[in-house]
Amino acid sequence: MSVDTLPPLPSYDDVQVVVPAPGAGPGNWAGAASAVLVDGSFWLTYRVRRPLTEGRGVSVVVARSADGVHFEQVTVVDREAFGCESFERPVLVSVPGVGWRLYLSCATPDSKHWWVDSLTAATPLELASGERRVVLPGDDRVAVKDPVVERTDEGWRMWLCCHPLTDAGHEDRMTTRLLTSVDGLDWTDAGEVLAGRPGRWDARGARVTTVLSDAPLVVLYDGRPDAASNWFETTGVARWDGERLVADDTDPIVSPHSDGAWRYASAVPLPDGRTRFYVEAARPDGAHDLVTLVR
Repeated sequence: MSVDTLPPLPSYDDVQVVVPAPGAGPGNWAGAASAVLVDGSFWLTYRVRRPLTEGRGVSVVVARSADGVHFEQVTVVDREAFGCESFERPVLVSVPGVGWRLYLSCATPDSKHWWVDSLTAATPLELASGERRVVLPGDDRVAVKDPVVERTDEGWRMWLCCHPLTDAGHEDRMTTRLLTSVDGLDWTDAGEVLAGRPGRWDARGARVTTVLSDAPLVVLYDGRPDAASNWFETTGVARWDGERLVADDTDPIVSPHSDGAWRYASAVPLPDGRTRFYVEAARPDGAHDLVTLVR
């Protein structure tokens, strides 16, 4: 697949704000979202983050929309219920014969460790009080977070962001691993499939954020060049070569504002063949809005 035949890619042109940042200035972010279209309704989940001095990722919201732009809040999960210091990217999926499942990225207090938890319920409204289960605990050598979870013909597939904890001061580094499952709860690790490239814009790490197409397999991923760019990731394209994902040799997609962040893209295929994207994007004052666009 050449650059000319890539699936349509998102850019800052013609974006609409879906959820504004919770406040003005750096550290106030709405985003890290994932979205699905089920039976004509758009379902969106995202985390609300405050600056470090105000508590970081304080809550995860689940919301519904008829048009993909105007959302009504359905339920909220607060970090206190999970005993975690912060939330990052959540994932919402429908589970046939069960209902709905919300995957949560949870930070262990006073550490660089993260784990992936879940809530399962019959309806999205009931998720906050749903059945809880630790899905991926991580360990003292690796933090796990920001999963991309899909149901496939073979079962379930997860693209998992992993941060090594073995080198103090460098825990922000990230790679992506591929996992598979028959039920979305017990996962088998198939190994690392994407990493940063030395000397490039993604040198510090690479995190798959959404799948653009399956045949051939093309994904969007976040990356950054150095530790100072943590939280200000931008977005690139990678393709499956039969064994792992290979990054395209192109410039990343960025926001034209402040820190340039254009991250956590989520792609929702539309019935008319187009794609609606949701992206966390930097705005001029340094805050991050959750925006949407169609390509």
